[in-house]
Amino acid sequence: MNPLLIILLVLLVVSGLGLIVFILLHSGKGTGVSDMIASSVYSSQSGTSIVEKNLDRITIVLAIIFMLSLIALMLIYPQGTINS
Repeated sequence: MNPLLIILLVLLVVSGLGLIVFILLHSGKGTGVSDMIASSVYSSQSGTSIVEKNLDRITIVLAIIFMLSLIALMLIYPQGTINS
């Protein structure tokens, strides 16, 4: 296997698993894992906790990495060319 293919596949899998974990950590209707972890650390202006803002940032970064690695795999290895 090509080292570039291995790197892109690892990025894709790790970012995909990270997306699953960090999306599940987000709070739904005010009660979530992030609220249980840091229930006392709130921003007084927006009402959103600092932990929730950091979860948003991490989720966005993971989504960008996931999409870029997916697009790179699609462009570098079109359908049916990985085995050859």
